[in-house]
Amino acid sequence: MFVSVMILLMVAKKSTQIQVQGIDIRLSLIRGEDYISLTDLARFKNEDRTDHVIQNWMRNRNTVEFLGLWETIHNPDFNPIEFEGFRLESGLNSFVLTPKKWNESTGAIGIVSRSGRYGGTYAHQDIAFEFGAWLNPEFKLYLIKEFQRLKQEEALKLEQGWDVERYLTKVNYQIHTDAVKEELIPPEIDVKKQSLIYASEADILNLAVFGITASDWRSRNPDLEGNMRDYAKLEQLIVLRNIEAISAMLIKDGFSAEERLEKLNKSAINQMWSLIKSKQLKKLKSDLN
Repeated sequence: MFVSVMILLMVAKKSTQIQVQGIDIRLSLIRGEDYISLTDLARFKNEDRTDHVIQNWMRNRNTVEFLGLWETIHNPDFNPIEFEGFRLESGLNSFVLTPKKWNESTGAIGIVSRSGRYGGTYAHQDIAFEFGAWLNPEFKLYLIKEFQRLKQEEALKLEQGWDVERYLTKVNYQIHTDAVKEELIPPEIDVKKQSLIYASEADILNLAVFGITASDWRSRNPDLEGNMRDYAKLEQLIVLRNIEAISAMLIKDGFSAEERLEKLNKSAINQMWSLIKSKQLKKLKSDLN
């Protein structure tokens, strides 16, 4: 199951389209994730002033807090100090926030602006659904339904062997030897030796899966661009995505950072062993070899 979820994300076309209540909505694959055009969604509210619609949504306090939480979980380079400034100002009559200002100030990755043929403002599917709910609850439901239909079509094409190798190659999928597989198992973290007072949620996830924080990785790899998630193996990305959901539940249940790290690390180790033993993963690699 873990394998199929990640593979479906990677076989999506570079840019595709769905239709929601008569409006064409573009999707684009960014960082291996589905991003949905907020520009197109905003046409539901005002076809001629889509940028204005997006800005009105972003100046809302609930929106700013949601965006900040999403970035905290998914983005190790997110700037919490700049976010707190926006959060305190949000809701005021004088407060204005644009995607460009949000990204440049906080280092956010959940919303991106693109130029060219597929230009416009795009957002990760989680954020796009939140925007859809703000526009209209009924519109959001139809959006989710059409998005799910698209994913089902992609799953069917995958089962039929439709162009899998081409898209796996684009994300630098590697065929691992048994020795490399062993290296994928996360180290067992000694929670007592970790100082988590100022650790971000993203770094708790990094420690659980990779055994190091984002800053430690950068200090060890000064010549590499991006962050360690950009260089992660497929199995690591699958596990990372799964424990993000587990972490959100643990936060909701009131577990401390230390308790979450211990539980998430154990879960990451168990999931990685399951992936290594997965017959489905072995079969896929055999078919591609």
